Amino acid sequence: MLLRSSVVLMPAGSVRLLAGRPLPPAPEPVWRPVRVGTVPPLASAFQPRAGLREEIDRARERNATVVLTQVLSGGGEVGKSQLAAHYADRAHTEGVDVLVWVNAAETSQIITAYAEAARAVGEDAEQDAAAFLKWLAVTGRSWLVVLNDLTDLEGTGPWWPRPPAGANGRVLATTRRRDALVTGNGRARVDIGTYTTGEALAYLRDRLAKADAGHLLDDRSGDLVEALGLLPLALAHAAAYMINEDVDCATYLGLFTDRASRLERLLPTAADTDGYGRRVTASLLLALDAADHREPAGLATPAIRLAAHLDPAGHPDTLWNTQAVTHYLTTHRTTGAPDPAPVTAGQARAALRLLHHYALITHHTHDTHRAVRLHALTARAARAARETTPPTDTPATVRTAADALRNIWPEHEHTAPDLTAVLRANTDTLTDHADDHLWHPAAHPVLFTAGNSLLHAGLIGTAVTHWQHLTTDAERILGDDHPDTLTARANLAASYWQTGRTAEAIALLERVAADRERILGHDHPDTLTARGNLAASYARAGRTDGAVDLLRSVVEDQTRLLGPMHPDTVMSHVNLATVLTRRGRALLPGDPAGAWRDAAEAVRAVGPHLADDPARYGPVLASAYGLAAAVLDADGQPEAAADFRSRALQAAGTAPAPRPGDGAADGSRS
Repeated sequence: MLLRSSVVLMPAGSVRLLAGRPLPPAPEPVWRPVRVGTVPPLASAFQPRAGLREEIDRARERNATVVLTQVLSGGGEVGKSQLAAHYADRAHTEGVDVLVWVNAAETSQIITAYAEAARAVGEDAEQDAAAFLKWLAVTGRSWLVVLNDLTDLEGTGPWWPRPPAGANGRVLATTRRRDALVTGNGRARVDIGTYTTGEALAYLRDRLAKADAGHLLDDRSGDLVEALGLLPLALAHAAAYMINEDVDCATYLGLFTDRASRLERLLPTAADTDGYGRRVTASLLLALDAADHREPAGLATPAIRLAAHLDPAGHPDTLWNTQAVTHYLTTHRTTGAPDPAPVTAGQARAALRLLHHYALITHHTHDTHRAVRLHALTARAARAARETTPPTDTPATVRTAADALRNIWPEHEHTAPDLTAVLRANTDTLTDHADDHLWHPAAHPVLFTAGNSLLHAGLIGTAVTHWQHLTTDAERILGDDHPDTLTARANLAASYWQTGRTAEAIALLERVAADRERILGHDHPDTLTARGNLAASYARAGRTDGAVDLLRSVVEDQTRLLGPMHPDTVMSHVNLATVLTRRGRALLPGDPAGAWRDAAEAVRAVGPHLADDPARYGPVLASAYGLAAAVLDADGQPEAAADFRSRALQAAGTAPAPRPGDGAADGSRS
């Protein structure tokens, strides 16, 4: 649209024109660097691994004309994420315009991070995520996207950044996968292995030196790093133990060898898929033995057992202040006291610091939402070793983690979207490791909280998948007629609605309403809710006659059972008035009398409640009065129509409106 030019007259002398000189251009808006996600801190004595970095950079240079994507592929704990973090830190230092770090084990986490990035760069849940990918392809800004710990390469296909317009963008991904999906479409794979012997010795030397413990190096250091498989994680465990316990390489090697030989019986070969499990588990158990004897004694083992069931990428440390966690630590303390004193929140935090000192977790309070992290291989070792997680303790561990997540979930999610995204990711991880323990004796509420959170965040596709899995699990474990199964089906229907799968949504809601009436009875509150939801679905699908009939019966039953002023009854009145008004407008051209009846019934339904909450009920009443005015206009009664339009304005403006008994309220026409 063309805008007319305008002339603004200024006081004489207020503007000085420079003859022959154009006005300077308006300054461009200031760009502020965008940072999404939290880059994990580099390990103490991080080894830059110059040879590997040269290989990664060569892979980038070979693909200068396509999307600059390098996939760092390798087994558990060979340093993939640390290398990616090093590149992210360097990009930040060099002033990259957009830096996005995604903990990409779940596709939903990628979508969430992209949506946040889209809002940060100024693009108008999944639509935002797609907009961010389009923005990357055309922007002249520099950017780096890191997809850390990719697992579902099949599901993440649509979310790989496309080739940018220039050579200003780069993607780094880390994964354990080595199959054909890792390469292609402009992606170059770089295989990441363990440290070289020289790198492992350099790490051990630097780590001990920084702790003023260089005296612990001896002539067995070479044998020790080889026994540890040159694994960065096992070396970190070993160095922390040596520093905290003041033992040299030879002593630690003896302890490690003894523990590893016992693990041959405890950790089957089939469980060690990467070939690293025994080394990591042995170093983990040595560290835990020492930590459990430090104050607060006996808390290190149950603490890491709990953390191992949560997202390795991190969870809030406020989780450890919850009553669920402190009770769990009290009842699972390994000191064996017959009547242990209750563990306090302060002691729970002290247990975290112990695990941090022994390099079993990282605990950085500045990262509010992901303050507590542990490596995925440490978590797997903690879950697999019977010494750490006896099978009999697993149900309590899982339920405690779920209770704690539920306890810290924000009541109003829109005020804490970042925290909510982290809690969803932790719920996903917990569900993956929980077997069926979140389903006994019934479904844990956190499963429903996470699904509803996806809907509130606009991640509709991910929500559909969540509710499909939840419904399937509920049917398998609890049975078709369990209340939680019916609730899961109803929520699946809601997610279908938001993706436009109308027929499937209505079919599910009809089934839920029929099942609840059959199982719970016609008058049960859950049955009434199901019938109300079904009526709303009919209305949204344009089946207004069915919606009106069902809502009338719901209002009648709720009035009888709950009373006319119960909040549920009032809300059903409002819903009925809304549908009646919508149907009346559709009837108006061919059946003005029917439209008038609907308007009158709508006024009677909602009018008595206007004074209780004018802001809530006023717009609904105003719409009904507006329909009445339209009927009177069509009937050639302009003065009466003007009167109802005035009533509509009063209702919309929250001023006192006419009560039932005059005009359209009792069905009469002037």
